[in-house]
Amino acid sequence: MGTFSKKLIIICLMHQILAIHLWPSTICFAHNVSAFFVFGDSLVEVGNNYYIDTLAKPQFPNGIDFPKGAPSGRYTNSRIITDVLGEELGFKDYAPPFLSPNTSGDLILKGVNYASSGAGILQSTGSFMGERICMDTQVDYFAKTRQDIISRIGAPSAQAWLRNSLYFLLIGSNDIFMGESSILYMNQFVDEVVSKFKSQLTRLYNLDARKIAVSNAPKVGCTPFEIDLHLCANDCVALLNALTKLYNTRLKSMLEDLTRRLTGSTFVYVDYYALTEDLVDNYRSYGFENADYACCEVIGRHGGLIPCISLSRVCPDRTKYVFWDPFHPTESAVLIGAKYLLDGGPKYISPINIRQLVNS
Repeated sequence: MGTFSKKLIIICLMHQILAIHLWPSTICFAHNVSAFFVFGDSLVEVGNNYYIDTLAKPQFPNGIDFPKGAPSGRYTNSRIITDVLGEELGFKDYAPPFLSPNTSGDLILKGVNYASSGAGILQSTGSFMGERICMDTQVDYFAKTRQDIISRIGAPSAQAWLRNSLYFLLIGSNDIFMGESSILYMNQFVDEVVSKFKSQLTRLYNLDARKIAVSNAPKVGCTPFEIDLHLCANDCVALLNALTKLYNTRLKSMLEDLTRRLTGSTFVYVDYYALTEDLVDNYRSYGFENADYACCEVIGRHGGLIPCISLSRVCPDRTKYVFWDPFHPTESAVLIGAKYLLDGGPKYISPINIRQLVNS
């Protein structure tokens, strides 16, 4: 071996040793994914709306069972699905809300949550609630986080770090609710939403996101809110579910196309609709006693007409309810969904599950 080759090997080894010692200790993990970034609406919010002017702020009794205390910034009694996924993947802490003043420094290297209640894929979605962080803005915020990571560890390391991170998006439900008024123009409305979402996902790819799990819209026509609003006896709102299924079909096709077109990317399709359908239809087999009534309720035949607020009545045993409030699942329902996403097959997640995605 020549002298030049030996020197080159020594330099490479020294570079690797220095990188290991100089790399912040707070970003060393036992799992195979660098960080966890979350985008979405109230189903995965962790408190961003506390920092904006909006009516949608998850106050107590939301978080009544949360291990770190309430209010938790979450619309459920305890943990949301990304909390559970993060824990199962080995993260010691939950991804913090982007707008929190404490979300800075090495903390961002573990991941950040950009989700906002009332947010949608379209900028106009949720405007009646006041301010919200729409999907376009959430991607803008991620771009700022990316620049902060580059500033901390350098561009080459940041690119590798970000490409080995997990990105989870659960958004679109509010767009479907807004689209109910355009039910006669379903195809046109769905095309607009999916086209907009495609541009946002392409932006994420251009910002070095590669391992991307995208949820479709749940079976929103079967929420206590919709059942009470439409005075349904016990059944779901069929037209709203039809709109949701049309959107979900187009979304799946779009994600498959992006994976083919964008080199090195994997877009995983999370079938939240199938999950909620299974829980509602087969709730007793999962140990639930109620699948169409809100645990945290004020008024409505199914407790669905008013969100969970300080005046709400809370059911004593949250493990027996699929729905925590008029829209959101209990932690018990979340735990079942998280298990399917982590280790399940194509009925609920495709082409691979979350655990396979992070190991890819």
